Amino acid sequence: MLRHDVRKHVRSRRQMTTATRQEVLGLYRRIFRLARKWQAASGQMEDTIKEKQYMVNEARMLFQKNKNLTDTDLIKQCIDECTARIEIGLHYQIPYPRPIHLPPMGLIPLRGRGLRSQEKLRKLSKPVYLQSHDEVS
Repeated sequence: MLRHDVRKHVRSRRQMTTATRQEVLGLYRRIFRLARKWQAASGQMEDTIKEKQYMVNEARMLFQKNKNLTDTDLIKQCIDECTARIEIGLHYQIPYPRPIHLPPMGLIPLRGRGLRSQEKLRKLSKPVYLQSHDEVS
């Protein structure tokens, strides 16, 4: 009985992994389809070419960087970031992630005052669509 339960659990994990894999591949294909049809908001051909190239390069780099992830929570976070970036790009007609602007020392620390606590608060306040970017605005 126990062996049967273990096999069933392994099969369900494999199916979940397959579903996640299909979702990730679907997002990858969606980005390339968007890049193929993309038109820059400025209407300039040079801008359109640059933005299309940015979309393709960014997708390749991030998907390549994250291809060996095994933690399901981290994979879900990357999927959410990708989906958010696609939706924001379509809404604002820009392929680049929207920057956030926080004044230095502008966040109220939970305890104490200092640069380290400000840096930690900045990391925590970073929107989901900017999680793959290391720089802090």
